[in-house]
Amino acid sequence: MYRLASSTWGTEEIDKANELFKTGQLTMGAKVKHFESIFATYIGTDYGVMFNSGSSANLAIFSALKYVKNSSLREGDNVIVPAVSWSTTFYPITQNGYVLNFVDVGLGSLNLDVDKVEAAIDSKTKAIFAVNLLGNPANLIELKQLAQRHNLILLEDNCESLGASILSQRTGSFGLASSHSFFFSHHISTMEGGMVCTNSKELMETLVSLRAHGWTRGLESKNSVRSHSDDPWENLYTFVLPGYNLRPTELSAVIGIEQLKKFPSFLLNRKSNAEYFKMLFKDSENYQIQDENGESSWFGFSIILQKKLSGMRKEVVTILESNGVETRPIVAGNFTVNPVMKHLRHLPLPNLPIARKIHSDGFFIGNHHFDTTKDLKFVYSLLKDFEDSIQPN
Repeated sequence: MYRLASSTWGTEEIDKANELFKTGQLTMGAKVKHFESIFATYIGTDYGVMFNSGSSANLAIFSALKYVKNSSLREGDNVIVPAVSWSTTFYPITQNGYVLNFVDVGLGSLNLDVDKVEAAIDSKTKAIFAVNLLGNPANLIELKQLAQRHNLILLEDNCESLGASILSQRTGSFGLASSHSFFFSHHISTMEGGMVCTNSKELMETLVSLRAHGWTRGLESKNSVRSHSDDPWENLYTFVLPGYNLRPTELSAVIGIEQLKKFPSFLLNRKSNAEYFKMLFKDSENYQIQDENGESSWFGFSIILQKKLSGMRKEVVTILESNGVETRPIVAGNFTVNPVMKHLRHLPLPNLPIARKIHSDGFFIGNHHFDTTKDLKFVYSLLKDFEDSIQPN
């Protein structure tokens, strides 16, 4: 069985969890703070704020941007997003009163098409939410330059791309803020968990307040949200922002600390698997794989059916699944075709031919933190046999 994802836990994570249980301190505390610090250092930002999921991290980012003093984003403004991504890339935008501005992606990169991003900017556009899809960095250097020219906020959804980089700068450090996920199927796993990374102290402080009920507890006495009074008792329950309860646990943090120690070896194995995968498909005309921008961390391996195989995804997926190879659509495919769109505020949809192609002819298989060359060779043999059995149209 070649699965989409596998556990990255070992005895170290279990031992640390058992040690924590003995302390009795399971709710958010010192371990969370430590994990935030070392994770932010790894990404290359000044601050990290941990959440109970990557989806919550996205929600917190767009909620916080309503309250930080220097934010240009206001209700009714639009945010540029790629048409291909996960649902909770999009939901927090409309949940906070902003408008989705969908843009097509590149067929090779699967990420935002920079030229189409520039064409989509209007007077109400205030932010670009770049998604680094399946481990592959978006064209973050050009997107950052574009954002600076048009005075836009650049944000990154880096939930699928921990460890990816462009010119040695890690994804998640190019924009004002970035989100990260530690769900089971991601590069490191705390089972459930997420993080926001940023260089803005004001944004960090706003995130900390919103994460826990909108109070000021956990902030320094002098802070950008609301400085503490001279009465410590009063400061325990002073609510200043309409916050949530998105707090992580100490259990997630201690596991995350151990996972981050192991991550360099995980990443090397994922990249090694990717080199073999690329070698297998380098001469293929009918199976298009993802074009690497910078250095991908290879969340999974996408395949788009081309030429004589176009329109035959059902047959291909059936063959793979019947032989024990798990498959999924490329993230959520063209998100704009989902029934939930009637509940989301968005600009009139542009022509999205690449997203449509990905939606109808794309799928992906898993990558792992261990050697999978034998499995990838088997997958390739199944696809090659199918390819050879089909006559050209």
